[in-house]
Amino acid sequence: MTAIDYKSAGVDIHAGNEAVNRIKKAVESTFSPNVLTGIGSFGSLFDLTSIAREYKNPVLVQSIDGVGTKTIIARMMKKFDTLGMDLVSATTNDIIVLGAKPLTLLDYIANDKLNPEIVEQLVTGMVTACKENGISLVGGETAEMPGTYLPGEHDLVGIITGVVEKDKAIMGKNIVPGDVILAFTSSGLHTNGYSLARKLFFEIGKYSVDSQLPEFSRTLGEVLLEPHINYTRPVLHMLQENIDIKGMAHITGGGLLENIPRVLPAGCAVEIDKKSWPQQAVFATLRDLGHLGDAEMYTTFNMGVGLVMMVEASMVEKARAALQTFPQFKLYEIGRVVKGNKEVKLCE
Repeated sequence: MTAIDYKSAGVDIHAGNEAVNRIKKAVESTFSPNVLTGIGSFGSLFDLTSIAREYKNPVLVQSIDGVGTKTIIARMMKKFDTLGMDLVSATTNDIIVLGAKPLTLLDYIANDKLNPEIVEQLVTGMVTACKENGISLVGGETAEMPGTYLPGEHDLVGIITGVVEKDKAIMGKNIVPGDVILAFTSSGLHTNGYSLARKLFFEIGKYSVDSQLPEFSRTLGEVLLEPHINYTRPVLHMLQENIDIKGMAHITGGGLLENIPRVLPAGCAVEIDKKSWPQQAVFATLRDLGHLGDAEMYTTFNMGVGLVMMVEASMVEKARAALQTFPQFKLYEIGRVVKGNKEVKLCE
């Protein structure tokens, strides 16, 4: 009788070890002096002593996010490194809108069958984005779960931890009618709306990732795999330049219509001029394919806006001037705060 072992049940521990060996040096290149443990420890040790000295009342800020069904596009393209970049951006953007400086990232990679080459690509992307934004990739987990995931499927999730001075945490409580809404543009869909986008492009439109649509200068797959923009450096720079940002919203799942109200205080609403920032062809194509109205488009997709901030009108030019250090980022004035009940009104 043939012996039954873990590998025959679908889990290859040796493949996991190979994956770790492939990524170890790259991950350790992100470590700050505060990291006390390397890959292989049961937990991550991060020394907060020097960081705590910089703050009077330090508050840890944490968030967890994933890259969703954009993983399916990566699988279709056989390209996974940008997903790691997406994960870092999706998580860090969630805490910088609170004014937090990101410190560490923990990742979780799950699939039906562990492929060391894919793991290496995913982690390489994370390493690139972490080093760009001063984040230590302090550890993670790979999980091989045949039966839980279908063949070829995988998931990517991360937990970001940052720090902010307690009385400088940005929570929107000082937003008032008359404040201006400034926006950073997105690089496309980022990581939200991919379930609908895939249905429209691949089922309704009958396109493939190799399709070259006339409105795009690249293949459809390249357009959909465009990495999520990370706004950490420009936002932290603006705060260091004493730009009084009253509130910020990362425009993720839920779009402008659902994310902006999350930071509005009672008595405030927002009016958005839909034509006040550059329009991206991918959204117009999706609208036409699905015959979608504004309610669906501005809830499912970011519509070309990655992050918004609310400031006093007198602060707008100072905010723009602070961004001269980062010319690749441009601010667009897209609306105003008005009296209302935490709703977003779209205007022409």
